[in-house]
Amino acid sequence: MIDLYTWGTPNGHKVSIMLEACRLHYSVHPINILNNEQFNHHFLQISPNNKIPAIIDHDGPDGEPITLFESGAILIYLADKTGEFLASKGAKRYETLQWLMWQMGGFGPFLGQAHHFNRFAPEPVPYAIQRYNQEAQRLWSVLDKQLSGRRFIVDDLSIADFAIYPWAARYAWQEIQLEAFPQVAQWMERMQNLHFVQRGLQVP
Repeated sequence: MIDLYTWGTPNGHKVSIMLEACRLHYSVHPINILNNEQFNHHFLQISPNNKIPAIIDHDGPDGEPITLFESGAILIYLADKTGEFLASKGAKRYETLQWLMWQMGGFGPFLGQAHHFNRFAPEPVPYAIQRYNQEAQRLWSVLDKQLSGRRFIVDDLSIADFAIYPWAARYAWQEIQLEAFPQVAQWMERMQNLHFVQRGLQVP
């Protein structure tokens, strides 16, 4: 059994999609970040950076429970645990990890800033809005080019798709017009038609 500590954010949805895709048994523990529950002492013992998602796998690789935070690390762990959605070796593994890191280092953080300044800042900050919306456009262009001639990010469905899709799904928060990125739009349609993606997006 895996304990999943999460909330309804793109980073949280990465892991719930993966758990559903791998058909793993898991128990959901909602951490309401709107009520600052991520700062509770108990959650700090699980996720020292006070961020969701985090997991406890009671059947860890050494026969002991293992606790993990950081969504990218969790995706790699679950892929290695199950042998699914990430090649065990070779070029395809590193190509997948490359796109996972692209999401972790750029697509997620910069789009998150666009979300904040477009939707949640207490007052408009024109410089920040322009900066992060322009970077969102650039990142979407990179993704659109990568998906040209491909059904999924690295051809086969992988953890790269699971990491990137929840952020792309909030395109309206980034002032993105989907028709400007036809390859991404087609990929998103393929992703949203997968039943385990639909289920994962409902967690918690």
